[in-house]
Amino acid sequence: MSEALLETNLSLPNRRSGKVRDLYDVTLANGDEALLIIATDRISAFDVVMANGLPGKGIVLTQISRFWFDHFAGDFEHHLLSTDVADVPGLTAAERQALDRRIMLCRKTEVVPIECIARGYITGSGWKDYQRTGQVCGITLPEGLQNSDRLETPLFTPSTKAETGHDENISFEQGAQVVGEELMQWLAKATLDLYGRARDYALERGIILADTKFEFGQIAGSDHPLLIDEIFTPDSSRFWPADEWQPGREQPSFDKQIVRNYLETVVNAGEWDKTPPGPSLPQEVIERSIARYLEAYQRLTESTLTL
Repeated sequence: MSEALLETNLSLPNRRSGKVRDLYDVTLANGDEALLIIATDRISAFDVVMANGLPGKGIVLTQISRFWFDHFAGDFEHHLLSTDVADVPGLTAAERQALDRRIMLCRKTEVVPIECIARGYITGSGWKDYQRTGQVCGITLPEGLQNSDRLETPLFTPSTKAETGHDENISFEQGAQVVGEELMQWLAKATLDLYGRARDYALERGIILADTKFEFGQIAGSDHPLLIDEIFTPDSSRFWPADEWQPGREQPSFDKQIVRNYLETVVNAGEWDKTPPGPSLPQEVIERSIARYLEAYQRLTESTLTL
């Protein structure tokens, strides 16, 4: 396994970084402006980036997103232009090698300031809301549900996009005040349609898609939204092994659960307080975690990926 790619410093304009991705502006050979998204191997938990990463994680995330963008290409317009590093101008041979399979070259959009979340099972923050109020994001649910129960009708639960920290759950009506009623209706329909189709596809391959989130953007001068960012990856979705699903408890998952579980032991031991900087992850946690990401890729795409 190769070394983790934790950061990039390319000779391209307007570099900015999130918890996992580095972004740059690029001008394509035809003169069009585009956005370069690089999935590094950084990993965050509790809104803190760890001192080391999961080697190859960025490759897995990019390839899963590519698979889903291709899967929905005929039905949902999206921002992805290419995942071929050869299409990125201004890179050295060494940079192309380092970035191979982990880039998305995308159309530039104005991001719609609503994060679109679909929930098909009651878990995570939704379960906490339900225990406290009998509702999830203001939507009243039947009594007597258990942790990780399947919801008969999936929910659309939007949130505001926060620059730092956690996003804030909002009602449909609050979202409509931000982006307008018509766009909010479109976002809700698109979100639940995408989720429903991906949920059925994943379940046929032994994976429960418990919930997921999307972002949408609009090209300047156009009101038609595009699907942007990543889709249906273990970082944007909650995947559970279908044969291990058991309501009434937390579920094993195909994401960074192994990392979070380890970090809770570090917190309980008084060695970390969930504030930056994040600790280093031991090799055993790294290997087990990346194996889960790879298993998700292999089940969903029915192909293998070598890191």
